[in-house]
Amino acid sequence: MPVSRRKVNLGRSFGWLWTAYAVSAYGTGLGFGAFSVVAITVLNAGSAEVAALSSSGLVIGALLAIPLGPWMEFRAKRPVMITMDVIRSAALVSVPLAYAFGALSFAQLLVVSVVTAAAKIAFTAASGAYLRTIVPADGLLVATSRFESTTWSATIVGPPLGGAAIGVLGPVTTVVMDAVSYLLSALSIAAIRQPEPPPSPRQTSARRWSDLVEGWRYILAHHTLRRFFLNVMLVNGLISATEPLLSVLMLSDLGFPVWQYGLAFAVPCIGGLIGSRLARRIASRCGEQTVLRVFGVSRACWPLGLAFIQPGLPGLVIVMATQLGLIICMSVFNPVLAAYRLAGTDAGRHARMLTAWSITSSISIAVITMLWGLLAQVTSPRAAIALAGVLLLATPFLLPRRITTSQPV
Repeated sequence: MPVSRRKVNLGRSFGWLWTAYAVSAYGTGLGFGAFSVVAITVLNAGSAEVAALSSSGLVIGALLAIPLGPWMEFRAKRPVMITMDVIRSAALVSVPLAYAFGALSFAQLLVVSVVTAAAKIAFTAASGAYLRTIVPADGLLVATSRFESTTWSATIVGPPLGGAAIGVLGPVTTVVMDAVSYLLSALSIAAIRQPEPPPSPRQTSARRWSDLVEGWRYILAHHTLRRFFLNVMLVNGLISATEPLLSVLMLSDLGFPVWQYGLAFAVPCIGGLIGSRLARRIASRCGEQTVLRVFGVSRACWPLGLAFIQPGLPGLVIVMATQLGLIICMSVFNPVLAAYRLAGTDAGRHARMLTAWSITSSISIAVITMLWGLLAQVTSPRAAIALAGVLLLATPFLLPRRITTSQPV
């Protein structure tokens, strides 16, 4: 159905929530790849250890987050968000402290990675559930579009500035910045003065084991959400799996300079700002169903182009054009799906649904990335990238043919 284009007042509470999201997003952008840099430059870690640090943090953190969905569902969401921000900040601060005293170890980096991954899942689920209570249904797409735009602007600005800061001030500099950003995020959430609506009452006083899987049960029983869920897990996993392979192909096999490699991924991120700004306008003109169907299909068509990269300027143009098209399509699709997901989920199940979604996303990305790394070892990075692109072309068949909306977004 078409989305109204009338001006929506999202309120002061959303302003503080958006501020919290923005400062933590920019902190994460500044700290992008910081643990890998610390592991390599300080602890002399090899490629296998760096890969294990990244994938283990995602998987173990996701598994630890499983009980958090039902725990959050029946509690006020603001205290949960503040707590998760403080936990992430404290975990990150332990890294520069240990570095300063010469006690930093790979095991500590792994523990911090796990803790921050679990806390991120909990924060994301709590903030999504809270967003649904402070923003009217017809303002959800505006809100999710602003979050999407902030994510891409932080991706454009953060990593280059973070790299420069590491070069000038040392390897743990951006870890400190990231820790501070979570404290600022917690203060922004604490500044919200609007009373939070009471959480949904638990139907039984005893905790039931079925609560742990309620998020997945709800998604899989909901025809439309189930199709989107399967599609998003496979698309995001295959796209993420090609990123490390593309770095090997460009930097090692094809001999691109590091600055060109960085340019090839930084410039297309501008497409994220373009797409997220256009999402509501396109949905208003064409309707939610059309946006989800058209951009859900088109985002799967771009990655195959990465298998045809050649050395020199033509290859650089191929990467930038492919990434630009992919990011524009994703940044239109993502906020519309996020708004639909919140509006279409029953009250009292938001936290569990979002937790299940985030946990599955983290695990699927880690598993598919590891599988594609093994595939590249057996064949080649180009062949593995090509296979991912071909499989992505089949993912639109997982999209729902008919999208029903229980509430306007």
